[in-house]
Amino acid sequence: MKTTKIETLKWTNDQLVLLDQTRLPEQEAYLGIQSLEELIVAIQSLCVRGAPAIGISAAYGMVLAARSLTSIQPKKLYMDRLRHLAKQLMAARPTAVNLQWAVEWILSDLECQPQLPIEDIPDHILSKARYLHQDDRDRCDQMARHGQAILPEKARILTHCNTGYLATAGIGTALGVVIHAHTKGQVQQVYADETRPLLQGARLTAWECQKLGIPCTVICDNMAAALMRNGEVDVVLVGADRIAADGAAANKIGTYGLAILAHHHQVPFYVVAPFSTFDPNLAHGDLIPIEMRQPEEVGVIMGTVAVTPHDSSCWNPAFDVTPPELIHGIITERGILRPPYPSSIAQHAAAPMASKT
Repeated sequence: MKTTKIETLKWTNDQLVLLDQTRLPEQEAYLGIQSLEELIVAIQSLCVRGAPAIGISAAYGMVLAARSLTSIQPKKLYMDRLRHLAKQLMAARPTAVNLQWAVEWILSDLECQPQLPIEDIPDHILSKARYLHQDDRDRCDQMARHGQAILPEKARILTHCNTGYLATAGIGTALGVVIHAHTKGQVQQVYADETRPLLQGARLTAWECQKLGIPCTVICDNMAAALMRNGEVDVVLVGADRIAADGAAANKIGTYGLAILAHHHQVPFYVVAPFSTFDPNLAHGDLIPIEMRQPEEVGVIMGTVAVTPHDSSCWNPAFDVTPPELIHGIITERGILRPPYPSSIAQHAAAPMASKT
């Protein structure tokens, strides 16, 4: 059984190094990110993607931002400039709350360090970014263990988009559950939705599964209903980019439709996400901001093959929101949340993360 680990991002030689996911599966290429501007472009162009991975990258991006400002005095002006750059970074992808969470966590920490000299701020932020990097690995491991418990033996799992090593700093969220269960001999088959328009399932999930020796079959998004009707799916596992206080979950476009299909066919539908993806400031899912992307992504597959007539109108929301009544449970690093979600979220948020075993 393969035990390959995939490194999506790392800090080395005073720069952030990212696995360029726009080139997968054809080419494994890495980008050296040396400025905040370069990181924002990498995030917006999906060279790095997945809410947890974006959040960790943003933490390292704050190091780059801080280093670019060290000649500015006095400290009040320095911090004002740093907050301005932080706002630009947080606006790179508005739906992924981990991005905002990581940046605000670092800014909040700096507010508690009023005596820290300007020249020491970049290294201080770097230590915090490294902490968040390891923390995400630990959270992924905990989610994987909790998630394994809900899977039947010889599980046949349907997933959407990509939620493994490529989307996090660790083993992954939804696909992390699959990867961990696979090492225990518990996975019979993974079905990966291709995930139009950018094919993260076909390109990235299938690539990860192949790397890790996990049996994986790619299906078109519109084949999921037939697959469920034929009794070929035991459980649906998806990730999330933001979860509201009522348990509604924003994830890659197409997730909502998949949840409706699972509900109709009585297939359990689980969301897998760390608590950094929860947004308690949003009372319900209708308040989650949805990123709109360029229509060309729909009309031209991967920027190369036109599938619509020239100048066709295309609608391209990056995410949709699955209402809580369609979600069987939310698997987190602190345990599995069950309805009603407002009370379950509050209870688990107060609980300590389980110790590693």
